[in-house]
Amino acid sequence: MKQAVQPLKMILAVTLAAVCAFPASAAPLPATPGAKAPVRPAKHRRAPCEKGVDPAAGDIADFDDPIVRAAAIEALGRYNGSVVAVDPNSGRILTVVNQKLAYSDGAIPCSTIKPTIAVAALEENVITRDTMLKVGRRKYMNLTEAMAHSNNQFFEALGTRMGFDTVSKYARLLGIGELAGYGLENEHPGAFPSAPPAHGGIARMSSFGEGIQVTPFQLASLAAAFANGGTLYYLQYPKPGAEVSAFEPRIKRELNIASLLPELREGMLAAVLYGTGKRSYDSGGEELPLGKTGTCSDQTSHVGWFLTYADELHPRIALAVLIRGSSSRIKGPLAAGVAGHIYRRLREQNYFAGLQPASAIRSGN
Repeated sequence: MKQAVQPLKMILAVTLAAVCAFPASAAPLPATPGAKAPVRPAKHRRAPCEKGVDPAAGDIADFDDPIVRAAAIEALGRYNGSVVAVDPNSGRILTVVNQKLAYSDGAIPCSTIKPTIAVAALEENVITRDTMLKVGRRKYMNLTEAMAHSNNQFFEALGTRMGFDTVSKYARLLGIGELAGYGLENEHPGAFPSAPPAHGGIARMSSFGEGIQVTPFQLASLAAAFANGGTLYYLQYPKPGAEVSAFEPRIKRELNIASLLPELREGMLAAVLYGTGKRSYDSGGEELPLGKTGTCSDQTSHVGWFLTYADELHPRIALAVLIRGSSSRIKGPLAAGVAGHIYRRLREQNYFAGLQPASAIRSGN
């Protein structure tokens, strides 16, 4: 994996676009003990916002990590969005911002379904990392490029080759269509169809998630499993104080996908370095994130998703970002910008330096 990553890192200077800034909250972030003074971020062009939205209104934050929560609130600004952050090595929930949206029925996953389709296709030997598929009249792509640029034709071809039953098996195995949490009151399981959707069939289901409803909890859980080597933890909200120190992870199931993850991670890394998720990259940090965007719309709004974790070798945090709104600018890259803002603020607070590395990082890194 390290050898595959190096060429991607080398082209950062010529491929990274300017990172979009988000409105800052008035309240300062809580300080980490022993942290360095925050660095004032450079001025950037502000992104357009949905009017008058306070995404944290009504939240009960007693159980949240205050530093992660403050960073997420600041990053969302006035967008109608939600952030779920978890510890990928235990399933502990670090924050849930906009709990009303996070605990809702969910939304169409858009292109965040593509990592699941990639895992299925790799496990079923439909493709390898080097397989080239035709995606245009004179254009071919491998998995890395298709993930980086979120190419629909590539994943439609994979879904068509595997069929509905195989795609369904792996989607459910990875936690789609079931509760992600343990003891999370009011959590919804989303929805997974019992037959191919009428609109676009298995092809569109494999590229846009047509017919599927996912929640930020489910995508945060999935991001954590990709980060830690294939353990799907139950997400848990520990109480403050002693209960946090005595937190005990609960494993839902071992996915046995460690051997497939280098290929998947290469594509998610490419998305951050030069693809649709490049707004999540923090040029000032050492924590290299990986991620996958999702952009589409449903009957009520435009939808933007970003599934991500950091960092590549020693994952400390996994995020799911969801933004909904009437503006056509609500897209996956915008959600990636929210994640990037969170990563930068956590780095400025010296948050990652204050965390102990996982005692054992599973194989597949």
